Amino acid sequence: MSALRGTPRGRRAGEPAHDAPVPIGDAPGPGAHAAARVSPAFTRLKWTSFFHSCVYLSLLLCAFAFGKPQPETFALGMTHGLLWIGMSLACIAAARMRIVSLRLAVAVAVLGGIGPFFGSYEFLREQRGRKDR
Repeated sequence: MSALRGTPRGRRAGEPAHDAPVPIGDAPGPGAHAAARVSPAFTRLKWTSFFHSCVYLSLLLCAFAFGKPQPETFALGMTHGLLWIGMSLACIAAARMRIVSLRLAVAVAVLGGIGPFFGSYEFLREQRGRKDR
């Protein structure tokens, strides 16, 4: 208890205690661990995923349609690999902080290496679901 205010530390006056009962109408539903509104971190991850999808599409076109010109194919391949590693780590951390769902983090981390389009689709799907709530 704070000697000056009479409230437990870490809590503002007027805020309910963490162990206070939640009214039935306010109880979160299944899958409600991610924030209902779109956070700036979610938006940055989403746009980075779209950029990663564009880099990967460019890599596919360069490798298969344009005859594997070097060093363009190498640069795009390296960019894709580094973006995949970075996005995987960022999405796993974001899932732990409850910014994105576990499903989205798995789509980016597991499927992102073979096709980042899965992650971009999951970002759109999750954003659409957040707007419907």
